[in-house]
Amino acid sequence: MHPSETAVTPRNWDLYRTAVVDIRFRDRIVRVEPRPPGTAGGSFPEPAGGATIHVITAWNPLGRDASPEANAGAHRLLRAEVRGRGLTWWPAVGGDVSGTHREESLAIAGLSDTAARDLGRRFGQDAVFAWAPDAWHVLACDTDAAAVSGWAAAERAALQVRTGVEAGGVE
Repeated sequence: MHPSETAVTPRNWDLYRTAVVDIRFRDRIVRVEPRPPGTAGGSFPEPAGGATIHVITAWNPLGRDASPEANAGAHRLLRAEVRGRGLTWWPAVGGDVSGTHREESLAIAGLSDTAARDLGRRFGQDAVFAWAPDAWHVLACDTDAAAVSGWAAAERAALQVRTGVEAGGVE
């Protein structure tokens, strides 16, 4: 166990540790899944240029289900904040591996772990994800708790449907 895992963790910590994330790059979707520490399966995305990608949502603040309208409004505010900072980002969806729980998110390059935790905390989140070439991290927003694991990434072609949000933060 990593020393920072002994810090106080959020109520849904075990769910966050097993969550998967789909990130939409221009021509493909990459699913990232946690794996045993030291594992890095697949390719880390070239568009990130080797920088850590933080995955942050604004959905369901404080771990409570919010209405679809409230979640959509919070997501718009998060996008505006990230755009205003001039960060590179891609649309993402995080949730459980079965797909029964999914939350719109942003995969953001150019943040430190501290800045990502701060942004998650601003939007009422318990935790954020950090995907680096060598590890997958779950970072608590209100404490220094962190879980470190390996990762596996699998690509699939993105549907050629315009969603209104293009990869790379361009609408």
